Amino acid sequence: MLSRLLNNGGEQRAVSFQSLFALGDGFSMTTNSGTVVTQQDSLKIEAVYSCVRIIADSISTLPVDTFIRVGAERQAFRPRPMWLDNPESGITRTEHFQQVLVSLLLNGNSFTRIVRDDQGIAALVVLNPEKVECTRNRETRRPEFVFDNRDVIPLEDMIHITELRLPGDMRGRSRIDLVKENLGLAKALEEFAARFFGQGSSASGIIEFPGNLTREQAKDLVNGFEEGHRGLRRSHRPGILFGGAKFTKTTVDNDSAQFLESRRFAIEEIARIFRVPPAMLGHNSAGAMSYASVEMNGINFVTHTLRPYISKIEDGYQKLLNGRAFLKFNVDGLLRGDQATRYAAFSTGIQAGFLSINDIHRIEDMPPIEGGDVYRVPLANVDIAAANLAELDRKTLMAQRLITTGFDPGSVLAALGLPDIDHTGVPSVLLQGLSQISPTDPAAAYEVKSQNMDINMPEVVLNYTPPAVNVPAPIINVPETVVRVNIPESRPTVRTVERDAEGRILTITERVED
Repeated sequence: MLSRLLNNGGEQRAVSFQSLFALGDGFSMTTNSGTVVTQQDSLKIEAVYSCVRIIADSISTLPVDTFIRVGAERQAFRPRPMWLDNPESGITRTEHFQQVLVSLLLNGNSFTRIVRDDQGIAALVVLNPEKVECTRNRETRRPEFVFDNRDVIPLEDMIHITELRLPGDMRGRSRIDLVKENLGLAKALEEFAARFFGQGSSASGIIEFPGNLTREQAKDLVNGFEEGHRGLRRSHRPGILFGGAKFTKTTVDNDSAQFLESRRFAIEEIARIFRVPPAMLGHNSAGAMSYASVEMNGINFVTHTLRPYISKIEDGYQKLLNGRAFLKFNVDGLLRGDQATRYAAFSTGIQAGFLSINDIHRIEDMPPIEGGDVYRVPLANVDIAAANLAELDRKTLMAQRLITTGFDPGSVLAALGLPDIDHTGVPSVLLQGLSQISPTDPAAAYEVKSQNMDINMPEVVLNYTPPAVNVPAPIINVPETVVRVNIPESRPTVRTVERDAEGRILTITERVED
């Protein structure tokens, strides 16, 4: 085999590490568990296969489109590139990106060759990463790639995506190579389980015989014992030892060796290597299947597992687009909640004014409706073009209060930033009743534009005849009243006045005569 690699029909070819590693058991180093793990053979481990499929299928089936950034707005880039829908003859878009992701997950590198013609990009071919070598041009020192030891591909015609690249390296590192011991242990557990049930479920041991046996006799004894117990169908048949022979077990039972616990732990390790929630692999650990945990695991799976690969693919395929155009995967479908949660979020978006009805229809793959592109503002729930109506209403109420308290209408409108509005001349009902307004001259009752408001109230003349009221005089019968008065006896009083020489009164003396 080595001679065929080094000299194939007289043609001299270099043997790369990738080609040697891909051969399998012949050149790959075995792990400490005694198993051989290669990039291709690792898919035979059930947990590795599940992780690779769930990541590759989740991303390759996402909607993808090209966009262009115009200012702060993202618009669809049209015409849509043909290579996005038909990357290669006989290969669909989903299969193309699935090959890219499988190459990344196993080899740590993805090489997509760009085939060009006179009309542009003719095809995108995903190469086997084990057959690609990364080198530098001797003259320009620019990276270039050698495929299958013969085709030299320049950097402009290759999309090279790496998963984990160490400083100074041109190739990415494969997680299969880095964690080979962990994967080897998982593979050893699977092989042990298969051999345990395939070769008989009884534990191996030693047959002790009291005496000496020749090599042929010992061989016949072992072969006879295995013929009766090897295989799944013979595993529970009773055995017979004669001549004093005795069977002694030398292995530990699966329950004592915690065989099932070891396999569960191996699955958890592989899930941790690929950053996949164990619940997605059907690993039912305590608390891993509750509703909240599964929902959060789904969000974390998109954020921490899928997003790095999506960003790397978007950055790698950026070179296929000119200018400000870019490739974008839509992960909204993976983050969709249940129907009640989605509708509650849509209702919040409409009331907040950042979602329209047709925006929601596009998200839910529903046909647009007429007038559904109108955005509504919060609270008032009116067209966004009439969003100033609420503010205008508040200013109007303020102007009304100021004018009714005696402020000049023109000054009030200017202070509030409102335009001048012609008045009909009809005064407020607080100032004048409608019955007292002259239809021919309403301004006579209230002049809106006059700074000094003169109100002329017409004279009201009331002509009425006073009513004649005839009230008969009442007849009152009062009984005769007899009043007896005791009048004391009257006595004469003598008054004496004393004067001076000038006639002025000095004293007045009164005396009652007996």
